[in-house]
Amino acid sequence: MQRTSDVRIRSLDPLVPPAVLKEEFPASEASIRTVVESREVVESVVSGRDSRLVAVVGPCSIHDPDAALEYARRLKRLHDELRDRIYLVMRVYFEKPRTRLGWRGLILDPHLDGSYDIQSGLRTARRILCEITDMGLPAGSEMLDPIVPQYTSDLISWASIGARTTESQTHREMASGLSMPVGFKNATDGSIDVAVNALSSSRYPHSFIGIDPEGRTCVLNTAGNEYGHIILRGGRAGPNYHDESVEDACRQLADAGYTPAVMVDCSHANSVKDPTRQVKVLRSIVRQRREGQTCLVGFMLESNIGHGRQAIAERIEDLAYGVSITDPCLGWDRTERALRWAYDELGQRASAT
Repeated sequence: MQRTSDVRIRSLDPLVPPAVLKEEFPASEASIRTVVESREVVESVVSGRDSRLVAVVGPCSIHDPDAALEYARRLKRLHDELRDRIYLVMRVYFEKPRTRLGWRGLILDPHLDGSYDIQSGLRTARRILCEITDMGLPAGSEMLDPIVPQYTSDLISWASIGARTTESQTHREMASGLSMPVGFKNATDGSIDVAVNALSSSRYPHSFIGIDPEGRTCVLNTAGNEYGHIILRGGRAGPNYHDESVEDACRQLADAGYTPAVMVDCSHANSVKDPTRQVKVLRSIVRQRREGQTCLVGFMLESNIGHGRQAIAERIEDLAYGVSITDPCLGWDRTERALRWAYDELGQRASAT
């Protein structure tokens, strides 16, 4: 009899169940405390009860566990120093959406060689999250594959839905069940209404097919997520971090009946992928906050130990340490100076009011 299913499936490889992976890499008491406390802070900021800025700062993508943990230790020191005005969350992105082809992130291809050792990728990702949160540093990540949150989301304090997936019904449903605040990026063409619609959808209960902690297929029934917010990342028409764009996003949220909460991604189209221009975007955000734009609740910086980016080398050992292999990042020294400058400027605003 001729086959009619799985005609183009080469093989099926069983995946470790989420519960088993969590037993292998359990969250420590310190990690759980970090996640619970940081989620509460981010929720308070997004809902307007806390006047601090949330700053999601870190590599465009994680590819080297050692460099990621060194970066986390550096950021933890800043987190402790700046937290009364700027609440730092480390950007820990393990999945990369692609318009065409390219490296898809540490979970999918941890060895950077196209071998797609996803079992190893999930283990490495969870181990990194355990170590970062055990330091007392919150972690934020993009939720791309709807199955992955069962493996990692208990260690995530803030999540984003990317520009390519904000319009996806699957991701809106997923966001409605996530345990942390979720930021929806505007579409790649720059339109904000798609993100507002996504936020609106995610606030309501949904039912969809997924997996449970044992890896069994099931129907997930969600309660809705009231801590959604918009992320302005620019688009094909250009940047959208200026006063008028922020005001327009706030107005659209208010017209839809929601508390305006807007975060600005200093990278991507807002910086034309020039990492040094992220500082210019940050300066605009701080100025707007000092001038009373309270619906601006945070910003994102793509930052790494080393400045810029590099292509994936044929031999992994030839890669420069701490330098991005995806989008170019701001180096650590410039990152630290920019964040300390923002902290000082926000302090002047607080003193003047």
